[in-house]
Amino acid sequence: MKQGRPLITFVIALFAGALVLYFLISLWKTFQDPFTTTYTYSYTLNDSIQTEGLIIRDEQVLSGSGGIVDVTRGEGEKVGVNQTVALIYRDDQARQSQEQQEALRLEITQLQYALGQGEDVSSAAKLNDDILNAMVSLRTASAQQDFSDLEDQVLEVKGKVLRREYTYSDELSAESLTTRLQELETQYQTLRNQSYSAITQVTAPTSGTFSTLVDGYEGLINSESAGNLTPQALQDLLNQNPSGESAAVGKLISSDKWYFAAVVTQEEGERLEQAGTLTLRFAGDFTQDISMTVEKVNQDGQGQAVVLLSSDRYLEQTTLLRRETAELIFNSRTGLRVPKSALRMVTTTSTDEETGETTETDTLGVYVVTAGRAEFKPVTILTEGDDFYVVQSVREDKKALRAGDEVIVQATGLYDGQLLLY
Repeated sequence: MKQGRPLITFVIALFAGALVLYFLISLWKTFQDPFTTTYTYSYTLNDSIQTEGLIIRDEQVLSGSGGIVDVTRGEGEKVGVNQTVALIYRDDQARQSQEQQEALRLEITQLQYALGQGEDVSSAAKLNDDILNAMVSLRTASAQQDFSDLEDQVLEVKGKVLRREYTYSDELSAESLTTRLQELETQYQTLRNQSYSAITQVTAPTSGTFSTLVDGYEGLINSESAGNLTPQALQDLLNQNPSGESAAVGKLISSDKWYFAAVVTQEEGERLEQAGTLTLRFAGDFTQDISMTVEKVNQDGQGQAVVLLSSDRYLEQTTLLRRETAELIFNSRTGLRVPKSALRMVTTTSTDEETGETTETDTLGVYVVTAGRAEFKPVTILTEGDDFYVVQSVREDKKALRAGDEVIVQATGLYDGQLLLY
């Protein structure tokens, strides 16, 4: 035992020496670097809750028999009653026949459009102007991403070009185009009759929004049962990994209103219920902020609750989302972020010339490095984080605090106009 005491004494002395050395180095750095600075930048701080939840909709799975499936609707596309959403081909020959029919149908439509226009074919100059105007309209719609009349606009351009072609051609005439149209219609009808039994159409039983994602949740939860969810029941749903029907070609979302259910604490649930509305932001690729309404809060009496939120916006953009991590935002404050140690209270004294009364005024602000001198800029606090404030400048002139200003974080004896030595 006695032999170990010198070793312990040595270790203690070594540790004490390290502490002294650290203190001396810190003191030396203080004299070498009399102040430290950082830069302000625009910052938004959310008063929010992070949670995981489930998107719930009224959904109907659309099934089809075996074969080659060709979905004819886009993700999130609106579909009317009895409109075709998919074609199922018996074999590859039936699929090729359908492609030929589509090509013929397009050519028939173009010919009908060209023959149905009422321009005076002898006026070539007017026809050229009409083609140019149609192309400008198409280009304008494309630039504005307005595709509501895209098919008609394309047909108009093609029809006028085709009409111009037989205006200048000796071989083409209205009679020859009519003959060609009759031939194409005969070919189209023949192909359609041959492939009638080889192609099955899947139609929408009701109007709604089409989606190709069938994940198995369609039969587990809907808007009606969502109102009765408990925290445990929702957690069980989130823990499941259901699979969609193998014969499904897609699904139809029959309501414009959709829901997001999440498990929160009892205190958070009470706060959400009082708020009534909030902003939802998903953590995935879809980053659009969504205004949500608090439909219901179900508490389990054990410190947890289920909050059910609803929205009638962005349904078409969220059809591929289901189990999502989200931020529930009560409010946001945007300003300039500065460290807490940068804020200082400056007391100024003023004397009334008439009464001689002296008044002291306390002003909150930060010191900014401007042309080698310390400049005081007053601010107000909007909100705070763990080690920073989000502030807003009080002034709007040259004394205003702006993003990119170099604020002094640590220093002693600062005053407005002080010359700073680096």
